[in-house]
Amino acid sequence: MKTKLDRLLESIDPSITLDQVSSRIDQALNSFQIDSGIIEDWEVYKDLFTNFFRHTENNILRIKSFKSANPKIEWGRCIRLLLKEYGPNGEKTAFEMVRTGNQGGLYKVLKSLSKQMIEEYAGTEIRAKIGYFWHSLSVDEKWAATDEYLTKYGHLLPSELTEGSAARIKADFTKVLEEHPRIIKRMRIVGRN
Repeated sequence: MKTKLDRLLESIDPSITLDQVSSRIDQALNSFQIDSGIIEDWEVYKDLFTNFFRHTENNILRIKSFKSANPKIEWGRCIRLLLKEYGPNGEKTAFEMVRTGNQGGLYKVLKSLSKQMIEEYAGTEIRAKIGYFWHSLSVDEKWAATDEYLTKYGHLLPSELTEGSAARIKADFTKVLEEHPRIIKRMRIVGRN
């Protein structure tokens, strides 16, 4: 008989969360129209990335067509993801790559933005499911779920986290659950090689 934890872990399995979002983003990337691989004008660059962000988000959310009332919002969201990927001044670093075609150019920057979008959208879905699960449990059920996880999956975690009474895991178990789909995905990739 499946436990509440088993049902949660099935619902956040990477094939349901990470892989499905990734597939929709790949579809968006493959269907996005680009006139040129080199863009030298900042405004054209901003427009292209704003349109790509909207197009990709529509694919992720399965919306046929939605145009933003304020493209500055999408541009701001693009900048936030580019900063995560390329560090401070990430939007300028990405522009230099797009402008020169160096380090993979436009395609590489779009793929990097896509990677950040996978993490953001799949991460939001995973956190929502975990939050619903966690808040539905009593205190005793929370302790039991943590112990059950450690029994079933503790071997996948770094030993410094599981040593002793695994206090670090018990203190922030929801973060461990958030990382679970990525751990499983990495294991499946290693298993295929």
